[in-house]
Amino acid sequence: MSPRTSGLLDSDDWDEAKSDSSSSDWAISKNYWKPSQAGGKIRQVINRIGAAIRARSRPPLENLRPTAYLDGLRGFAALLVYIHHHQLWAHGIFDQDKVFENAFGYEGKYYFVTFPGIRHFFVGGHYAVSTFFVISGYVLSLKPISLIQAGEYVQLGDVLASSFFRRWIRLFLPLIMAMVIYITFLHVFGVWVRIMTKEKNWYDEMWTFYYEFKNFSFVFKEGGEPWLTYNRHLWSIPVEFKGSVVVFTSQMAFSRCTKNARLWCELGLVFYFMYIADGSFYAMFMSGMLLCDLDCLAKKGDLPRWMARLEPAKEFIFYHLLAFSLFLGGVPSQNSNVEQLAKNRGFYYLSWFKPQAVYDYKWFYLFYAAVFLVASIPRIFWLKSFFETRFCQYLGNISFALYLCHGPVLWVVGERLYMAAGWHNDDMMKTIPHWANKLPLSTKGPMGFELAFWVPQLILVPLTFGLAHFVTRFIDTPSVKFAAWLHKKALGDPISKQARH
Repeated sequence: MSPRTSGLLDSDDWDEAKSDSSSSDWAISKNYWKPSQAGGKIRQVINRIGAAIRARSRPPLENLRPTAYLDGLRGFAALLVYIHHHQLWAHGIFDQDKVFENAFGYEGKYYFVTFPGIRHFFVGGHYAVSTFFVISGYVLSLKPISLIQAGEYVQLGDVLASSFFRRWIRLFLPLIMAMVIYITFLHVFGVWVRIMTKEKNWYDEMWTFYYEFKNFSFVFKEGGEPWLTYNRHLWSIPVEFKGSVVVFTSQMAFSRCTKNARLWCELGLVFYFMYIADGSFYAMFMSGMLLCDLDCLAKKGDLPRWMARLEPAKEFIFYHLLAFSLFLGGVPSQNSNVEQLAKNRGFYYLSWFKPQAVYDYKWFYLFYAAVFLVASIPRIFWLKSFFETRFCQYLGNISFALYLCHGPVLWVVGERLYMAAGWHNDDMMKTIPHWANKLPLSTKGPMGFELAFWVPQLILVPLTFGLAHFVTRFIDTPSVKFAAWLHKKALGDPISKQARH
């Protein structure tokens, strides 16, 4: 996907945003900070390749949008999802996934990978997805909220109509294309994957996919499985669409309210989704909208008076919110039983706060973790700067495609590489025994750091990220452009021209 049409979160309505001069001046003033030249031709070649990749990976620093850190945050979160799924997949073969899904010290077991803060780099996937939802609520609100605050209601209607029209296409068309290619690959090459039972031929498989997908993508679906059999990681895509509907309708409903009434209505919906209905995902979207509203008011110096009075303590407040976010983001998630949560160190008293309406308790704590994180990053300079680096910006650029394709790579290639390295069980030995121990490596050592886990990454990381880059360029970006083209065609002639006929 191009930087102007960010992946999962559809930020193409940021087109009119410009980079702030302060960040540009900072970037220019740091010209003296350059990596030293190392000797040797090999080193020079590596440096040149790296420079070429960085140059292609994102716009120059001075061209960054003020909200570019959200692109980087989304990209880094997608990387955490990748690591999360690989760690649990490999260790789940030996039934070690329960270690990752409980807190440090659970049942007297003290693993470094479960330590608060550290655990995000190994099993931070749920924390990352919650952050996706808050960011999505924010970026989908940025232009509409600015129009609401400016009183531009006619233009607001046009923006919301365009966003609503394009949203389903933007989210589901890349998914359809990626899944059709994946299914075709499985049947053409006769590849076995553990997560699903294939139909006897490609035609039957496509019909099965169609039956699943039409229910999976239906916004008013009730009951049934929340995921696709073909790629269970994509369960969040329908949530994205439903959350978008919540945000768009809320913007229209609250557009003519007074400032204070609008803020109270947004906060009221957050409370409703979290404490009255089992709608924690949509509370995250609404919180993103609320944060966006407050940020836009802050730029105009129009925050509620009590918030403006907290300005001198801003650094103290947001560093503490970041600390709370990192702790709550590591909430144990072995199951949805809150009694299980209470057995984990540091969560006994916190387990008392779970609302009755929330079925899966982890999303309640992840709601606060994600909101605190998104609110804190722009107020902590060094952290915001990290998410504006080329690395994070590039991850943000390919994040949606990475989300789409990292699962199939894991199940088709990763399964076999892990098996060759020594990760296998009886079920795998019955189906692809010829892959077992082809390159036996140690599965011992610190949990999460095993040689047998990280050596396969030498193949899996380039393959997955290369495929994500390909999908971004040839599937995701064209899908965004197609949605915009279709909306333009559907509008037909401008009203002024139609009136003359």
